[in-house]
Amino acid sequence: MSVVSVFAVFVNSEEAERIGRTVVEERLAACANLLGPIRSFYRWQGKLESAEEVAAIFKTTDARADALIARIAGLHSYDVPCIATWPIDKILGSYAAWVEESVR
Repeated sequence: MSVVSVFAVFVNSEEAERIGRTVVEERLAACANLLGPIRSFYRWQGKLESAEEVAAIFKTTDARADALIARIAGLHSYDVPCIATWPIDKILGSYAAWVEESVR
């Protein structure tokens, strides 16, 4: 099975929903799970920043991951968005089959 998770962080729930719907409609991701608000701390342009953001986990295949990452980045409002792929070591076979079918 070649299923991976793609983790991304967005400025707010509206952006996360808009991008999530778009990439699922375009079959780049089988699904997008939006997580509740998160608190982020990071250094940006030499200053320590803090922000409330919305995280999301997308499920796709390894073969579609690069296209998904590029599409999220292209739609994202941040100059340098957090978009990272997490491998999945174990997965329910029927779920993996559904993901693979959903992104064809």
